[in-house]
This record gives sequence, structure tokens and C-alpha cells, in this order.
Amino acid sequence: MVTESAILDALRVIIDPDLHRDIVSLGFVKNVKINGGAVSFIIELTTPACPVRERFRAQAEEVVRALPGVTSVDIEMTAQQRHAPAPSVKLDNIGTVIAVSSCKGGVGKSTVAALLARALQREGLAVGLLDADMHGPSIPTLFNMHHPDMVSLGDMVLPVEVDGLATMSLGYFLGEKPAVMRGPMLSNYVMQLLSNTDWGTLDYLLIDLPPGTGDIQLTLTQRVSLDGAIIVTTPQALSLVDVARGILMFERLLVPVLGVVENMAFLTCDGCGKVHHPFGDSSGTLHDRFGLDILARLPILPNVHSAATRDAGADIPEFATLADRLHRAVGMRRGDHAGHPEITADESCVTVTWPDGTQTRVSNRALRLSCRCALCVDEMNGTPMLDPSTVAADIQSVEIILLGNYAVGISWNDGHSSGIYSWEHIRRVADESSAARCGCGSVHKE
Repeated sequence: MVTESAILDALRVIIDPDLHRDIVSLGFVKNVKINGGAVSFIIELTTPACPVRERFRAQAEEVVRALPGVTSVDIEMTAQQRHAPAPSVKLDNIGTVIAVSSCKGGVGKSTVAALLARALQREGLAVGLLDADMHGPSIPTLFNMHHPDMVSLGDMVLPVEVDGLATMSLGYFLGEKPAVMRGPMLSNYVMQLLSNTDWGTLDYLLIDLPPGTGDIQLTLTQRVSLDGAIIVTTPQALSLVDVARGILMFERLLVPVLGVVENMAFLTCDGCGKVHHPFGDSSGTLHDRFGLDILARLPILPNVHSAATRDAGADIPEFATLADRLHRAVGMRRGDHAGHPEITADESCVTVTWPDGTQTRVSNRALRLSCRCALCVDEMNGTPMLDPSTVAADIQSVEIILLGNYAVGISWNDGHSSGIYSWEHIRRVADESSAARCGCGSVHKE
């Protein structure tokens, strides 16, 4: 006779490739029913756009059907529902809301957002794109929709569909006129565009934020339940300086940063086929400094200026990669119930307790001297600019902010507050430092 425990044991062989645990221990398998030899159950994924959805279904059917006594297997694939904290704009029919951000203008953020939306759409997903850049709305130009007919239904306005993609922008209402408004007015207009648009049922809504960390970003993150943010940057030094500001802003407001998109990272010579990095290769620097995954490294494409058709960007494989990694990043965040490192500090040391119970201790001074921010390291050549003689032997942290599951931000009592330390970086500092007394009477790694 088929039993529920036998079914669950069989399903334990299916491992989530991102969370590295089986689907039973992750709680994905629900509502197991047995009627003679007929077996049915639900697999609840972290996101409806899970890239391994059909693989899970096929594997689950195969291992359960192989059990003695099983004559049929019926599997319902569902996804976790978003839980919006109050106060919040209700977006009940939208599966995933992602902010696309950059803290510096001119990095191609809006183009990346538009072509990412098209890449998601080509996967068969229902996608919307909101242009939240009030001063410089780009969607009308990118989608060649400068004077669309706007349709209202009561208090709601219908999004402008461009080859099946739902879009909304203040530029649709303004035309060529500039938006001359102060910060609070801009934030109110953004919230009205978001909440008064009848988006219908969407798998993804991408919000193209204005550059910087101003009123609009703060209002959105406080009033909208965002599933995460991606930060678009370029390899240029000035762009990398601002990435830290964006990370700190989002994480302080409890919005997980899912990863970084490095735009204009390289070009391929049409003569010899060699790959060049005109602004430098900073992919290793980005991960080392911030601990974040690189979701995509996009090439320099001078002729990409339109997203008006469904196939826009289809010839650029990096956008399909970006869409796939976005799915995985969202799924990992929703399904990540494992323990994270804990960090404490005293007058002499920073102590990290890892999920397995082991500890790493680093002296405050060693960690402060290892800072890789733009004030401490020359962005152009990597040369240290921090003079060790200016760092006191008894320096202490005054604030430690957990940045998701990838890093911490530490403010020091010498006034320095822009340091971001990935867990890997803290381990490396500890491993590379010689054994020394940290002031607590014991010998630790410094």
C-alpha cells in the first residue's frame, strides 16, 4: 500500500539547484492525497517563473510513479504568494515586483529595464513596466509611444500595451513638456501612476527608478512591497562609487538587493573578434567589494535604442541570461530559510558566528584597514589611499547593518561609514592576518 511517508521519501531526491536542499525539507511539497493507487500533491515553488519548474514536475512524476502500487500521479504546480507589509500599495494580482535602479545617470538603466522586460515576455510571462523617472521619462522614446490614447475606467487608467507589454509613464501624459515639480509632488505622481493603473494579472512588474537615492526611491520602498532590486552600473569608477549608496539605501529599507547588472562592460571587435574592456574589467571587483552576484555583464551596443517590438534584444543572449538569473535570485530569496551569519562587536574585535557554529574574529583595526570603498582605495588603479597611521589602535564600530545574506555595512567611530564588507572578505581578512592578540586576552586571527 502506498503511504505518504514513502512518497515524501521518494521526493527527497529532488534537489533545488539554487537552495541546495531537497524540495521536501524546503516545504515545497503540500497536500499529498492517496486514493488507492492514485496519488496527487502540490509542489509550491518560490516563484511562478521558476526556471526548473518543468524539471521538478518531470522528476517528481518519475520517482513517485516508480513506487510499488502507484497507478497514476497528478501534480499541481503553484507558487508562493507575495506577502505585502502594511502600509503598502496593494498589488495583489502581480506575482513579483522588481525595482531597477542606478545611483548614477547615464549607465543605461532604462534600456536594461526595457530589454529585460522583453526577455521575460519572450518566456511567455505577463510583464509590466512602470517608468518612475519623472524628470526624464524614457519609456515613450524606448517604445516609440509619444502620444498614445489613454483609456480610463472610472478612477483607473489602462496601461499602454506595446506589442503585448503593459507600460505606464508620466511621459505619456506630458508629451514633450518638462515635469517641473518638487520632490513630494514627484513622489505623489509616481504612487498615483502605480496604484491607479489597472495592471491586470502580471507575473512581473518592473519599476524603472530615477537615478539616485531621493524622495521617489524612499517613498516607493516604504509603500510598496518590493520583492527585490537590481542595480545597474558600468565599469567606470564613478559608477562603482555609487553602487554602495544604492545597496545601503535598499537594505536599510529592507528591500533585498538581488544582484548587479554591469552594463557596457565589453565590446567584441568586428574585425578580429577579440573582446575588449574599454572601461576596465571590474566584475571581480564588484563581487569582492559588495558580495553580490553579477546577474549579467552586457556588451556595448551603440545601436540599441528601441524596445518597441517583442523581439527587441532577442539577438543579445545576455538578456536571456539576466532573466534566468533574476528568476533564480527571486526564488533563492523567497526560499532562503537557512541560518545566516551573525556578527557582534566589542571594543577590540568583530566576531562572526557562522551557521555551523564556528566563529571568525577579526580585530577592529584590521577590518577598518581592509576597507575597499572609494574613500580608501583608488577606483582607477586599486592603490590604497587610507594611511594606516590615521587609524587608531582602539578604533571601534558604532553601527553594523546586515546587508541581506551577503555582506554587512560598518560605521566606525572615526567617522567612516561607507564601508561594505562581504562575508567572504571578512573571512579573507581573518585568514590573511597573522595571529595576534585582539585585546580580549586570547589569541585570535586578526
